[in-house]
Amino acid sequence: MDLAISGRRAAVAAASRGLGFATARALAAEGVRVAICGRDPERLEEAARQIGATPIVADVSTADGAAAFVRAARDDLGGLDILVANGGGPPPGRFADVSDPQEYARAFELSCLSTIAMCAEAVPTMQAQQWGRVVAITSIAVRQPIPYLILSNTARAGLTGFLKTLAGEVAPDGVTVNSLQPGSHDTERFRSLGAPDTTGIPAGRLGIAADFGAIAAFLCSEHASFLTGAAIPVDGGAAGGLQ
Repeated sequence: MDLAISGRRAAVAAASRGLGFATARALAAEGVRVAICGRDPERLEEAARQIGATPIVADVSTADGAAAFVRAARDDLGGLDILVANGGGPPPGRFADVSDPQEYARAFELSCLSTIAMCAEAVPTMQAQQWGRVVAITSIAVRQPIPYLILSNTARAGLTGFLKTLAGEVAPDGVTVNSLQPGSHDTERFRSLGAPDTTGIPAGRLGIAADFGAIAAFLCSEHASFLTGAAIPVDGGAAGGLQ
């Protein structure tokens, strides 16, 4: 299927590897001009070379760094049509492990405020041109909180509320806002955590990053213009709820 976005301009955050890289590659394969960011210059340059993307060294773990990435991408590409907001997650821990409320503040900046800052930079331009796509990569934890991840569960749930609200406000301007909630995928980071465990995944396997990227690219397509305000699990059926 031709996604009808060839020539569009996309900023994909934290895309030197993993699901961000897979999404950037899928967009580039559709003829989208892509800018990606990462903190490791060498890794970033290699990822950009493989994709044919513009590399921008940036740290999107803070609101200021996230906003700076979007500004740089917009300048380099001559505008912006697509934003894929992505980033790392807070450290693990239970309620009893997180005694300092400032840890919640840091997690909120990392996994919520950084994406809000990217949207603040990108969305007004999209509204002005009457076309735009925002896709945020969050976590299955928003739908079904994961034990030992209280910081991530809290911050990403707040982000999901923001995205749903934003979607309703900017829909009349031709801008869609959606989020993808990945479960366990076979990525470098996931493999570094130890032996893969597919217990609780009805599909019986880990997700494939390239497949995730294809789903993200579709949300950025012309065909997805009536799909907005959605939070879509990509988890092999792991989430057990109806919503």
